[in-house]
Amino acid sequence: MKISRLIGILSILLQQERVTAPYLAEKFEVSRRTINRDVEHLCQAGIPLVTIRGKNGGISIMNDYKIDKTLLTSEDMRAIFAGLKSLDSVSGTHQYQQLMEKLSAGHPEGILTGDYISIDLSSWYRSTLAPKIEKIQRAIEQRERIDFDYYGPKGESHRKLEPYRLVFKWSSWYVWGYCMDKEDFRLFKLNRMPEVENTGEKFEARVLPEPEIPSILFASAQIHTRILFEPEAKWRLIDDFGIGSFEEQADGKLLFAFDFMDENHLFNWLLSFGSQAELLEPRESRKHFGEIIHAMEEKYR
Repeated sequence: MKISRLIGILSILLQQERVTAPYLAEKFEVSRRTINRDVEHLCQAGIPLVTIRGKNGGISIMNDYKIDKTLLTSEDMRAIFAGLKSLDSVSGTHQYQQLMEKLSAGHPEGILTGDYISIDLSSWYRSTLAPKIEKIQRAIEQRERIDFDYYGPKGESHRKLEPYRLVFKWSSWYVWGYCMDKEDFRLFKLNRMPEVENTGEKFEARVLPEPEIPSILFASAQIHTRILFEPEAKWRLIDDFGIGSFEEQADGKLLFAFDFMDENHLFNWLLSFGSQAELLEPRESRKHFGEIIHAMEEKYR
C-alpha cells in the first residue's frame, strides 16, 4: 500500500534527524529501490528531502524547511485510527494495526488507547468473510480474475469476475467488477458466495462506468409503495429509515412511503413486521403479497 508507506516514511523523517535507506527498507519490508522511488515521490510532492551518501549518511528533511512535525491534530489521528481499526475487524492480517503504529510515531500514547469510537465491520460470518476479502483485495491489486459459486434470488450460478472494488454498504460487503458471464459490470454480495478462488488469469483494466459504482446498483427505485403501520412499529421505521420516513395519522397509525428495488426485498421486509403492516399500494404488489400470505396459511393450517 504505497500511500500508507509514504505517510509512514514522512512520519519517521519528522521524528528522526536522519535515517538510512536500508533502515526504511527493513522497516517497511520493501527493497531499497522502492524506498528510493518513494523518496523521489515525496520530493515531487513538495517535501525537500536530502540524501547524503557515505559513512554517517542517510535521508533527511532539509534543515531550513519548516513543517509542523505533528502533521495532524490528536482529533485527526483518532479519526484515522478509528477508520483503520474498522478495517482490521475484517482483515485476515494485522496490516492496519502496523500502519497505526507507524502513524503514531511522535504522538502521545493516549491517542491509541483513548478510543471513543468503535467501528466493527465484521459480521456473524467473520471467520469466512476475512479470507474472502483478503483474496479479493489481492486480486484487485494484481489485476487477476476470480471465480465463485453464487446463490442469489434467481438461483445458483457460477461466475468469473474481473474485480475492481470492495464495497461496504447496508451492513454487508460486496465486490463490484466486470462479470465475464453477463459481459457487464455487476455487484455480488460476499455472504452469498461460499468460496472465492483466485484464477491467476490476468486482465487489462477496463474503462469504468461513470460513476464507477452507479447508485442504481444499490437503490434502483422500481416499486413505489404506500404502507400503513401499527403504532407499535414506530421504532422499527425510525431504526430502518429515520424519524421523517412516515406520517402519523389521526388514529395513531403510521403512513409510510418508500421506493423499493423489487418485490422480493419489499415482501421480505414486510413479513418481518407480521400483522403490524398493511401494504396499500401498488395494488398489483398487494395482490401478490396476499397470495404469498395465503400460501403460508395453507402450510400452517
